[in-house]
Amino acid sequence: MRFRVVPAAYVLPLRRVGEIDEVLLQLRRGTGYMDGHWAAAAAGHVEVDESVQAAACREVAEEIGIAVEPADLVPLTTMHRTQGNHQEIDERVDFFFACRSWTGEPRLMEEAKAADLRWYSLDDLPDPLVPHERFVLAGLRGEDLPAIVSYGF
Repeated sequence: MRFRVVPAAYVLPLRRVGEIDEVLLQLRRGTGYMDGHWAAAAAGHVEVDESVQAAACREVAEEIGIAVEPADLVPLTTMHRTQGNHQEIDERVDFFFACRSWTGEPRLMEEAKAADLRWYSLDDLPDPLVPHERFVLAGLRGEDLPAIVSYGF
């Protein structure tokens, strides 16, 4: 059977406050996937005829109301991920980006899909947190984050 994947772009806005690195996270609701869990501030599927960088920039505008230039996206890792159930929607390739520069002030834009938006220290992340995203955030704390990772296999 040929493997098919759904590509998605994730953007982790980061800021430094004194000696502390913080990441902006949203609290998911009403999506049917990991509702009640904290997650990347902006993430979503790559659309037809759209590059992953364009998708990342579109998602931050749609979900948190900021403008990001493709050049401001810093690749973190690419995650080949599965739920192991052989459903196409659960076979993924996720592209994670950090971003420290943007225009505008982050705010909730899709309140039907997110209940809250907050900055968290990378050393004090909230629970519950989407597990595969926690893996990436742990890598941002100085742990080993490979360029390409398999998750769930």
